[in-house]
Amino acid sequence: MTFSIVARSDDGESWGVAVASKFLAVGSVVPAAVAEVGAIATQAWANVAYKGQALSLLDEGATAAVALQRLLAEDDGREVRQVGMVDADGGAASHTGAACLPWAGGRTGDGYAIQGNILTGEEVVAAMEAAWHDVSDPGVTLARRLLAALRAGDEAGGDSRGRQSAALFVVSEGAGYDGGDDVAVDLRVDDHADPVTELARLLDLNEWYLTPPDEADREPLTDELRAELEAFAQREGKESFADWVGAENLEMRVGEGWVDRRVLEQARETGAADR
Repeated sequence: MTFSIVARSDDGESWGVAVASKFLAVGSVVPAAVAEVGAIATQAWANVAYKGQALSLLDEGATAAVALQRLLAEDDGREVRQVGMVDADGGAASHTGAACLPWAGGRTGDGYAIQGNILTGEEVVAAMEAAWHDVSDPGVTLARRLLAALRAGDEAGGDSRGRQSAALFVVSEGAGYDGGDDVAVDLRVDDHADPVTELARLLDLNEWYLTPPDEADREPLTDELRAELEAFAQREGKESFADWVGAENLEMRVGEGWVDRRVLEQARETGAADR
């Protein structure tokens, strides 16, 4: 009922899962990941206990293959389980139980595990694997690469029963909001006619609101620019530019001595439209 990709970034700094299904809130069941440890997807007749068990085994030093073998050995329901896993070093493992509903299967490679069940056919996982390899530019984030693979699987047929939900979960050390945790992306579309497309829209918003800009996109705040932005904020009914930034939830896009060029453009466009 589900197709997913579990992967580690080529630079070895991020781990994540992208998943879609004709199932309500698939993101609440399938994905789990811990930075510097690994990631897992548990699906088909999902054993959600696998998530904590697998990550604990990986954290203790087990490879993905060994951790998966231990999970299955202790589970009498192994033939109805489907699991994909990637460890800290990018080692990958995937399991499809003999009793999973067809089409069911998976593929693994360096740094990724792709799997699905109740699919329209093997072409779904093949398309996901091809898309994963096609998007190999080091400038592309793991979240974008996972999403590209998920979209390819969806376009190739996806879940044979239809569409309902999708999720994207990515971790990297210190990548959370204001550096407070390791969760870089945690997005879920729980019930939607076109969940993968909606997930892509949410990822755009996640990058805008929750990701700081690259150094090259940071405009130094000169005295002249500060005065311009303070005047703009006051025309917008705010006491200061900082108040406007807070109202727009753009705190990650403005820092000590700099402002994101896209924020500057937005402020200038808004100001021009108001005149």
